[in-house]
Amino acid sequence: MQILRTKQDVRNWVREQRDSGKSVGFVPTMGALHEGHKNLMQQAVSQTDSVIVSIFVNPTQFGPNEDYSRYPRTLESDVEIAESVGVKAVFVPDVQEMYVEKQHITFSITALNEHLCGRSRKGHFEGVLQVVNKLFNIVQPDKAFFGKKDIQQCVIIRKMVDELDLPVELVLGETVREKDGLALSSRNRYLSDEQRAIAPHLYQILGACKLEIVNSELVQKALNHALFTAEQVGFRIDYIELVNDSDLQPVQEIIHGKTYILAAAVFLGTTRLIDNIHFTF
Repeated sequence: MQILRTKQDVRNWVREQRDSGKSVGFVPTMGALHEGHKNLMQQAVSQTDSVIVSIFVNPTQFGPNEDYSRYPRTLESDVEIAESVGVKAVFVPDVQEMYVEKQHITFSITALNEHLCGRSRKGHFEGVLQVVNKLFNIVQPDKAFFGKKDIQQCVIIRKMVDELDLPVELVLGETVREKDGLALSSRNRYLSDEQRAIAPHLYQILGACKLEIVNSELVQKALNHALFTAEQVGFRIDYIELVNDSDLQPVQEIIHGKTYILAAAVFLGTTRLIDNIHFTF
């Protein structure tokens, strides 16, 4: 497996794959790889000929009070995990390789970032689109693989690909969970033992909320029950919301045949956890 440090290294590697008639799969990550990332890489290996993974903690998607400096960096083990599943190359740029000193061109998003994580993390998804667009242009993959745990990110990237006519097929992998239901995340390692025992309740609360929504069709009542339960369990709540899959706007009434996202973000101490259930009514 090759470790690539520069954009030109990546372009040369991709050209070699193309010249050999191979399709290219791409898994963008910020490192601190876990079984969820491993699942995405395995999907990429099974669906394309040559897979490249990026490991880059992108500073433009972190707010001033967020955890960029303490975000876990575990390059040696990340490389071992990637190699173990058949990844052919890992792109590990530094910030200077990815960004010029002063940025004049930025992304602007309307509507899609008004709710869920976009409401409380101002500028986050603009930073996500900036780096993903750059990575797509550098790698030019046939398929790119993302996890549905970050569902708002998936929807916004899907819109970018559609609206900018980017020649890449998006493959969205299902959320990978621990046996007790907790969605895998690089940030889970920040949880204390006591917090780790509480964390799985988030998925349970979302499951109960979805069931109440589907059975009663009383959306706000179900959300209120979920908010109350989450507070009683010990979560500090950022949001629990039901939105349309198409435009990420809040829903007060569900319609048969439509697809929805029931999503939540909560805090245990300083650790922010997100989860969601993606379903068609």
